[in-house]
Amino acid sequence: MADIPTILSKTTIAKSRLFRIESIDIEFSNGEKRNFERLARGKPGGAVLIVPMLDEQTVLLVREYSAGVHRYEVGLPKGKTDAGESFLEAANRELKEEVGYGARKLHHLSSFSIAPSYLEHMTEIIIAQDLYEEKLSGDEPEELEIIPWRLSQINQLLATGECTEARSIAALFMTLEYLKAQN
Repeated sequence: MADIPTILSKTTIAKSRLFRIESIDIEFSNGEKRNFERLARGKPGGAVLIVPMLDEQTVLLVREYSAGVHRYEVGLPKGKTDAGESFLEAANRELKEEVGYGARKLHHLSSFSIAPSYLEHMTEIIIAQDLYEEKLSGDEPEELEIIPWRLSQINQLLATGECTEARSIAALFMTLEYLKAQN
């Protein structure tokens, strides 16, 4: 396996409230040099995607507006990790804000990248179990619709065409396998 390339320089070439585009000059172990552009994290921290299990068979999904595709999308609750907050704390806070539940049991299932060739972003996938009702106010512009769904019926969910986010789909299938292995 080759050594990881060396970053020779890094320059911010564009910036918005949420995003920063970086130009990075790279040197590979064989001496080849290239320039890449990547969408960098706007702030330190990360993101969480939560799989809230109401019971052993039922996951709680949310329907919310997705500006990237300009429509409502069904998926798992998610959000960013605030400064000084662990990803498990962020998962429980986001769960309370978006779904109205907290979790007594949180399990880190995996970490996902979305497009690692040009996006500096990782999402921590968290299974939330032993839920209890607790609502925190969040930053959502409207109340999210909560949709209980049988985890065993993921294929029917996908057939609706309303759940297209790859992270949510992968996390649901991985949770199904994880829970099978636990029994």
